[in-house]
Amino acid sequence: MALTLFLRRPAPTEPPAAEPEPRPETGETWTPEGVTIAQRYYNQAYAVVLVYTTDDGKTGTYYAVACLGCHFASAQDGRRTYNTRYGLTQAATAANEHATTCRALPRDIPARPDDNTVRERLQTWASGARRRDEDVQLWLSDLALLRLTLQRTDDWITNALQQLAIDQPEILRTERSQYSDYVSYYARRRPQN
Repeated sequence: MALTLFLRRPAPTEPPAAEPEPRPETGETWTPEGVTIAQRYYNQAYAVVLVYTTDDGKTGTYYAVACLGCHFASAQDGRRTYNTRYGLTQAATAANEHATTCRALPRDIPARPDDNTVRERLQTWASGARRRDEDVQLWLSDLALLRLTLQRTDDWITNALQQLAIDQPEILRTERSQYSDYVSYYARRRPQN
């Protein structure tokens, strides 16, 4: 009897299913629009840590890491001085390192915001990039950390940015390449007050 007292251990908790439950409207697991999920890790409390990309691979594929339990998100390796964006190996290492130390409980999958909310977030992003001394070029790849909350395709975001440049030219301007159909976006410099 004394021996059984010392041999008791709490029952192990089972990890959740490997994939989230399918969404009723699509019958698929959660894959945010505009994002390709490459890997998933579980933290100590079984919250999902995602490795994902928003690139189409034309100029190389870069990855970002986001924890769905806490607010951790990363797209760049601060320990490197050259080419700081994550490749798949570096993103997987960062996700695994975070997953082994994070104890955040799982949260619900972020709901898809309505179009007006996404437009407001894009306006805030463009306004926050402005400087006093020069116009700042904005890249869609700079939105990598926001893509899980925007949940929109590149085409939708491009159209929204073009509309923002028309509606608020004091915040954002566009510039079309003379050699191709490529459009660049620039956050306008802040006024000198």
